[in-house]
Amino acid sequence: MHLRDIQKRAWENKLAKGFNTTDLPLEFALAHGELSEAFEAARKHPETLGEELADVLIFLTSIAEMNGIDLASAVEAKMAKNQARRYERGPHGTLIKTDEEVGSGLV
Repeated sequence: MHLRDIQKRAWENKLAKGFNTTDLPLEFALAHGELSEAFEAARKHPETLGEELADVLIFLTSIAEMNGIDLASAVEAKMAKNQARRYERGPHGTLIKTDEEVGSGLV
């Protein structure tokens, strides 16, 4: 199944069930709750982690649809942007994003 299909099906389910389709802050709060459930599943019930992550994805795709965002295209663009980023190790060993991008001529 493609992300665009998931987004449309999640939205259709919200409409069919009469779930919220207009209150964006509520959707973010509910998505946060689902992410918290996934965190707990990872810690205490790893056998349910897949289901909880699916809930998170369903909420994220619904939020995208609510706002007219093609999430698949947004993810593609963001992944390309992330791939072009350059990181260096900081003094404490953590990676720090630099202003330079791979392939930008600045490197």
